Amino acid sequence: MSAEAVAVRLAGLRYAWRRGPVLLDIAGFELARGERVLLRGASGSGKSTLLGLIGGVLVPQSGSVAVLGTDLASLAPSARDAFRADHIGVVFQQFNLLPFLDVLDNVVLACRFSARRRARAGDGNAEALRLLGALGLGPEFARRPVRELSVGQQQRVAAARALIGAPELVLADEPTSALDADARADFLALLFAECERAGAALLFVSHDASLSPMFARALALSELNSAAPRRSAA
Repeated sequence: MSAEAVAVRLAGLRYAWRRGPVLLDIAGFELARGERVLLRGASGSGKSTLLGLIGGVLVPQSGSVAVLGTDLASLAPSARDAFRADHIGVVFQQFNLLPFLDVLDNVVLACRFSARRRARAGDGNAEALRLLGALGLGPEFARRPVRELSVGQQQRVAAARALIGAPELVLADEPTSALDADARADFLALLFAECERAGAALLFVSHDASLSPMFARALALSELNSAAPRRSAA
C-alpha cells in the first residue's frame, strides 16, 4: 500500500509497561485511509494500550507508529498532542464527557484545541448540531447537561465530539459495551455514515466478535501480537 493511501502503519512495534512483560509485539499492521476495521480482543489483551500508541499518548520502546505518514515517536510530546488534536478523533470507552458542560459545548470542545479542525468545521455550533442530529440527538438536546443523558445518548455526544472537524482517523475504544444488540447496530450505522462522509479511517476495538460482519475488515489482536501467548497482565 502506498504511503499516501495509509492512515496507520505499525512496524516492529514493541511495548511493555514499566517492570512488566512485553504486552505488544506487532511486526506490522496497516489501516488504509477511509477504511473501517474491527480489532477484537479480550479484556486485558492490550487493545486500549495499542490505541494509546496510535494516538500518540504512549511511545513504543522500539519500532514505529506512523499516522498519516508521520512517525509519532519523532515528535516532541507537545507536538504529538497537537498532531492528535488536529488529525485524530477518539471515542473513549467511558466517553470522557465533561459533566459541567452541556451537550453542545462538549462537542465543540475538540475544535477549541485545534485550529485545523475548527477551520474545517466552519461554524462550530452549526456543525455540532448537524452531527448530533445525524446521530439521533435533535436541537432540544443542545443545552442539556450531559449528566442528564442516558448512556446511549452520552455515547452519541462522544461520537459527535470525535467526528467534528473531520479528523482523518477515528479511534473507538469499546464504546458500545454498555448497549444492547439493536442499539449497537444503530449506533454503528450512524458512526459509519459519518466516517464515510468525512473520509475518515475508523479503528474500532472491542471484545465483541458479533460485530465483525458490520466491518469491512475484522481481525483479532492475537493475530497481530506475537507477545499475546506470553502475556499475563494488561
